[in-house]
Amino acid sequence: MGKYLYPVSLAFILMSALSSSSCVRYPELVSFAPINDSIPPEVINNFVDLKIAPQDLLRIQVSSFPPEAAAPFNIDQMPQNIGNLQNTQNLGLFSGYLVDNEGNIDFPTLGKLKVVGFTTREIKEDIAEKIRPYLKNPVINVRILNFKVTVSGEVNRPGTVTVANQRITVLEAIGLAGDFTNYANRANVLVTREEGGIRKYARLDLQSPEVFQSPYFYLQQNDYVYVEPIKARVATVADPFSRALSFGSAALSLVTIIVTLVTR
Repeated sequence: MGKYLYPVSLAFILMSALSSSSCVRYPELVSFAPINDSIPPEVINNFVDLKIAPQDLLRIQVSSFPPEAAAPFNIDQMPQNIGNLQNTQNLGLFSGYLVDNEGNIDFPTLGKLKVVGFTTREIKEDIAEKIRPYLKNPVINVRILNFKVTVSGEVNRPGTVTVANQRITVLEAIGLAGDFTNYANRANVLVTREEGGIRKYARLDLQSPEVFQSPYFYLQQNDYVYVEPIKARVATVADPFSRALSFGSAALSLVTIIVTLVTR
């Protein structure tokens, strides 16, 4: 009986090793593991207002009393056949001010306005100052219509996410992309950003509370987020023939070991 116990035990160990080689461990599925209730609140100091860039699409509305007094400062912002428009982004194609490559927009009555490098709040203040001689107590509303980020890799719904409120974190973007898959490497998320004609890269560890202080935690216009896979993912996407050959070789080796030990 004893002479069969050793090979059986060895077989069990080898089978366990083979089966666990492609498993996802619990720590790899957890984000912000060190965080607990004892961590005190912290001041948010890494959020910055978005600055307008070329090819941004702006919606600018000027209001006053009486309403018709503001008409010279507004373009026709509603298309005739609005029922055929599927979403806000399509509406923006007809109603927005497109920032040209020089950073300008053509604004009714006021002419060409420089907007690149300014926040929506700064643009609002600038327009209000310029039209104050024409309107009493004007109300200006400025927003970005095409603010979007792209999320790909190990998320359930990769693609481009359109943002309405102009403030989104990397966690919110991943959530809008359907959250992580079970094979996501939460400790190494890549964020690519174009800023001032320069492409920048950052790696975020979403298993560390330090990510909340990263300048890349709050995303900016056209940021690209890539969630890379953990090593266990390789076994699930390998060529079927290669996988069959690998497991077949392992099984054959296991059988050979057992037969050798049993026949001794």
